[in-house]
Amino acid sequence: MSLSCLAPAQPPASTLQLTTHDTANRIGSVVLTCDPTGGTHPQRDQACAVLSGVDGDFSRITARHQACTLIYAPVDATVVGTWRGKPVSYRATFPNRCVANRDSDDVFAF
Repeated sequence: MSLSCLAPAQPPASTLQLTTHDTANRIGSVVLTCDPTGGTHPQRDQACAVLSGVDGDFSRITARHQACTLIYAPVDATVVGTWRGKPVSYRATFPNRCVANRDSDDVFAF
C-alpha cells in the first residue's frame, strides 16, 4: 500500500467542561467542543477560535482591552477535559464577572 493513499490525520476532537461559580452562589456550566465546533457554549465559535490561538492553554489567553469596575465579587472558573487529545485542567479566580469575561476573551462568558 502506498503512503500517499492515506488521508492526513485529523487532530482529535477537543471537549471541555467549563464552570463558573460566584459569590451569589450562581453556578454556570457549559460544554465546549472544537474540531468540530459544538456544545452548549453560547459563543462556541469565538471560544474555539480563542483556544485554537493558544493551543488550548488557558493561561496564554490574551485579555481584550475593556475597562471593568473595581467591585470585588470573585468568580471561580474551572475547566476540565481534553484539547486535541491532551488533558486540560485549569482553575482561576477572577475579581468579578467582567474581569473573567475580559481576561478569557469571552471564553467564560456564559
